[in-house]
Amino acid sequence: MGTRKITVLPGDGIGPSIIDSALQILDKVGCDFEYEFADAGLTALEKHGELLPQRTLDLIEKNQVTLKGPLTTPVGGGFTSINVTLRKRFNLYANVRPVLSFAGTQARYENIDIITIRENTEGMYSGLGQKVSEDGRSAEAMSVITREGAERIVTFAYELARKEGRKKVTAVHKANIMKSTSGLFLDVAREVAERYPDIQSDEMIVDATCMKLVMNPEQFDVIVTTNLFGDILSDLCAGLVGGLGMAPGANIGKDAAIFEAVHGSAPDIAGKNLANPTSVILASIQMLEYLGMADKAEAIRSAISAVIAEGDRTTRDLGGSHGTTDFTQAVLERL
Repeated sequence: MGTRKITVLPGDGIGPSIIDSALQILDKVGCDFEYEFADAGLTALEKHGELLPQRTLDLIEKNQVTLKGPLTTPVGGGFTSINVTLRKRFNLYANVRPVLSFAGTQARYENIDIITIRENTEGMYSGLGQKVSEDGRSAEAMSVITREGAERIVTFAYELARKEGRKKVTAVHKANIMKSTSGLFLDVAREVAERYPDIQSDEMIVDATCMKLVMNPEQFDVIVTTNLFGDILSDLCAGLVGGLGMAPGANIGKDAAIFEAVHGSAPDIAGKNLANPTSVILASIQMLEYLGMADKAEAIRSAISAVIAEGDRTTRDLGGSHGTTDFTQAVLERL
């Protein structure tokens, strides 16, 4: 089969340094990948005059698996968001955001293990039909949910639950008020649930879900929902385990997958060796699982877990006083 080629987008700000950490760890655990680097975001704009150069798009398509650092979308015209553009371009319909408690993170909870699966291409978030009236007194946007889109994402959630031996899938909606769009999503979720009698199915209104996630998050296992709700809930879940520095994300489609740190590019601490690389390392673990390399994924996860639990070489956001390179070195030694 030869060496697996991976497209790597180091990204902006702290991106290159945390991506470097992740690659060192992947090499150490013996993945034997060949990395093909490409530019996107501000870095690409400065070097090539565009945010998403054609070469970058070609590499994402060719290698089908991409590891990506945080990108900065400049304020102003053109792209609404590079991330949204990539999702649409490659039809990455499933956004997968796992959160897992690690001892030593100063998070409020100890035994969280939740995966939020968010539809990535439709609904309110996709920005369809946005317009503001001439006089600036009214604005509107359009939300479109399709049966196909809903079925695809809910099926994805159940298949993932089955593959990972998960017990329960909760479909999150607002069908009581948004009877058309959220109503269709819920109808489809109920139909799909019947095909998976081996998995417990639950449904919950989005506001109640937020309250329950704060009061008793241990009851959740896999959450599946529409684009905007998923955007909000996945960040809430990240907060349960210590914030965005502990939360990776995957964007998965039929022909391509992009694995990323979900936090921003933090230009204020770029180049200062302060960033916590955990999010992008966890994203690389997701990538390994996607590629069927579960043993290597588990080795890295337990090494990270041990380093954070010991706490003597962690970054500032984890309560330590060390930098990116020290933390990475500690994980490498563990491996």
